Amino acid sequence: MLRTFLAVCLWAALLSCGATPAPPAALPSVPAVPAAPAALAPPAKPPRPPITLSVVGTNDLHGALPRLPILAGYLRNLRAARQADGGGVLLLDGGDMFQGTLESNVAEGADVVTAYNALGYLGAAVGNHEFDFGPVGPAVVASDDAEDRWGALKARAAEANFPFLTANIIDAKTQAPVTWPNVKRSTLTVVAGVTIGIIGLSTESTPYTTMPANFIGLQMTAPTEAAISEARRLRSEGAQVIAIAAHLGGKCKDLSNPDDHSSCDATDEAFELARALPAGLVDVIVAGHTHAAVAHRVNGVPIIESYASGRAFGRVDLQIDAAGKVTSAAIHPPQDLCPPGPQNAPVPTEQCAPGAYESRPVTRDPELERIVAGAWERTRARREEKLGVTTSAPITRDYDRESALGNWFTDMMLTANPRAQVAMTNGGGLRNNVPAGDITYGQLFEAMPFDNRFVLIKLTGQQLRELVSGGVSRGGAHTSWGGLTAVASCKADALALELRVAGKPLDDKKTYTLVTSDFLASGGDGSLARLSLTPETVESTSVIMRDGFAAVLRAQKAKRIDPVKLFDPKTPRLRLPGKRPIKCQAAAAGEPAPAPAPK
Repeated sequence: MLRTFLAVCLWAALLSCGATPAPPAALPSVPAVPAAPAALAPPAKPPRPPITLSVVGTNDLHGALPRLPILAGYLRNLRAARQADGGGVLLLDGGDMFQGTLESNVAEGADVVTAYNALGYLGAAVGNHEFDFGPVGPAVVASDDAEDRWGALKARAAEANFPFLTANIIDAKTQAPVTWPNVKRSTLTVVAGVTIGIIGLSTESTPYTTMPANFIGLQMTAPTEAAISEARRLRSEGAQVIAIAAHLGGKCKDLSNPDDHSSCDATDEAFELARALPAGLVDVIVAGHTHAAVAHRVNGVPIIESYASGRAFGRVDLQIDAAGKVTSAAIHPPQDLCPPGPQNAPVPTEQCAPGAYESRPVTRDPELERIVAGAWERTRARREEKLGVTTSAPITRDYDRESALGNWFTDMMLTANPRAQVAMTNGGGLRNNVPAGDITYGQLFEAMPFDNRFVLIKLTGQQLRELVSGGVSRGGAHTSWGGLTAVASCKADALALELRVAGKPLDDKKTYTLVTSDFLASGGDGSLARLSLTPETVESTSVIMRDGFAAVLRAQKAKRIDPVKLFDPKTPRLRLPGKRPIKCQAAAAGEPAPAPAPK
């Protein structure tokens, strides 16, 4: 380099002296410096491999807190399995979370929300019984318009780490969705890299299957239209999977084949919803409300429902490809938390031995056990109080037929209200069997957890006849009667009723006193609402029915109850010519006539 530099300088000096120098000797070649390479683009991100999204559904817990530590053990195992294969778990609830046990009701469901937060729920439907507690505090209904009739529900929603969901309950005045904190039509969430839209729906029967006073100011809309509208909106906002948490359900007896609906009731709300959905819009429905089992595919949409009271959970495994599209769905039958006992009955929690799930033993979760223990301890003394009466066998309930429990309750309604000649209660208010042995307040509470009060109503015999006729002509919950017996028959195409009160033929023109619940008296279940009662015929009391029953039992100290004497199928209080609803229209050609009354 120095030699080259000196040659160039000498040549320049000669030029400055006017001489014409010879051109310099050719310079030695200098290797070219390579140009800096252009910035390299980052390597293309490999597409996400297909994953499994396990959708787990629970429903109708009704305050059964002791089951939740066991559920947590199953979820721990399933989440570990999905984490190992790159998938995820979506945990949803189909509603009716709180109402039903002493330990839950005392705190108006607060302990259930605490437990659900720990379990990792991502959404829950608003069930009809979410409205049962009314305002915050012991009153079941608001005393005036200044008191918030939805106060307890709002308080629970505000405490939850997950949204309460209902797309078809709106404000009656504004016709817009309710605007309560953490109560939404739907929500978006991400699990294992998949964007999921979750929609909530509530049964259209909500206004008359909770205390009607607690639904004033609200209005139901059709669930199908609400679901379709929300699903399309969520898809437009990027949802790759759509799940519905619905407090509307179905019931099937055979769970072995998801595509065989022959054992299912095709008229149930969840089935009607699924059939009305456009293909491919919704990927899974977690149902509730009917306390039954569903593990079926309807119109291409998996539906799961898993009994009630924490007995089981449902599961659908969605396979999702790299583009976020659901390619298949494996529907599991309900998974019992505990192996069932005799006659397939759920076993008590303390006797539960869950076994293994996802190749690991199921163990109770310590955090959930602490939550449950706190709630349990606060109510222990009251729950364990023995009422002084024993039963030789379980006093059993039935929702849609006459039962020992319904007859027992109506008998005690008359004992607690001696001015009444007839008692009436609804099958939906009978929530649990009373086990054999010493009857405790806690057992009575679980059989009737609602804080309904006694109401006395003056009715004519003709109005009583209309009540009985309406009850046997409709399906759904059975109406239990005390002090009254009936023989129904079809004469030509008309229903004929032979009614007796206290053993004497009913006098259509006489005035009788009926004792019932404030739920029924205020329009719940729709039966008494058809009579257009006037205020002067209705006398409200402040006595909670369950506490009235407890007082009756304490007064019967040392009595031993024989459930067979409460209800014998051979001698029912209501003798019917077949299953309800009784239809007496002339049978069409080829149709069987109504079955004769049992002997």
